Amino acid sequence: MAHRAGFVSIIGKPNAGKSTLMNALVGEKMSIITPKAQTTRHRILGIVNEEDYQIVFSDTPGIIKPHYALHESMMHQVDGSIVDADLILLVTDINEEYDEQDVLKKLQNSTAPLAILINKIDLSTEEEVKEKVAYWQEKLNPKVVFAISALHDHNIKAVMDFVLESLPEHPAYYEKDALTDRNDRFFASEMIRAQIFKQYKKEIPYSTEVIVTAFVEGEKLHRISAEIIVERDSQKNIVIGNKGEMLKIVGTYARRDMEEFFQKKIFLEMFVKVIPDWRSKKNYLKKFGYE
Repeated sequence: MAHRAGFVSIIGKPNAGKSTLMNALVGEKMSIITPKAQTTRHRILGIVNEEDYQIVFSDTPGIIKPHYALHESMMHQVDGSIVDADLILLVTDINEEYDEQDVLKKLQNSTAPLAILINKIDLSTEEEVKEKVAYWQEKLNPKVVFAISALHDHNIKAVMDFVLESLPEHPAYYEKDALTDRNDRFFASEMIRAQIFKQYKKEIPYSTEVIVTAFVEGEKLHRISAEIIVERDSQKNIVIGNKGEMLKIVGTYARRDMEEFFQKKIFLEMFVKVIPDWRSKKNYLKKFGYE
């Protein structure tokens, strides 16, 4: 039996549930999931391996109109993911008011087959689902439309079966024991960033970046140091909180997530640093891993 392998790009607007879908398909917590939009900033690969196939899922930042150099970098990652794709999964929320122009523009140069996944159908009626399916069939004429709930695992198997049918014949792109293209430092920083999104309101999560400055692996304990970058002194005060209370909460929850993820005890220390306007400065963005 011939070996199949391919890149599957997961795209959509922020808050459509792309990361929940990615984690459901891969069966691992790869992408950070929070109720706030724009949590995914990097393209993250999640790799599913079996003897006769390899699926490389690519979770991308949500499609937005760029306001900063950071946003431009995020949208380049979406474009790159579409160019590489053997199959595109466009995830849309059942209640989403969609500005198709953004999406159509991104898809216009792609020849990859397109599947539309209408997510969060547990929040709607059967009638609404039928209307949305008809709407997308007419708008984009995709190969297939799935009504799913990534959170409740509804119809995820059908999506997976379709992905498998669509894979081209190809040798594996990555080692067969690889789960992702990202290293442990990346996941440690994402777990801290996830807690920042959960614990703070307003602009704080969007103005922060997390850089892991040290990651020392031990047999029983990993020692991790991280810097939380903010844009203003006032934000630094909010992140730290009264007598360091808020930073302590972030650290406690992030450490728990890391211990579950790495299956090791974690010693975590965090510092808060101000870099004015970092989201608009190309040199800092490059340093922080944005292309």
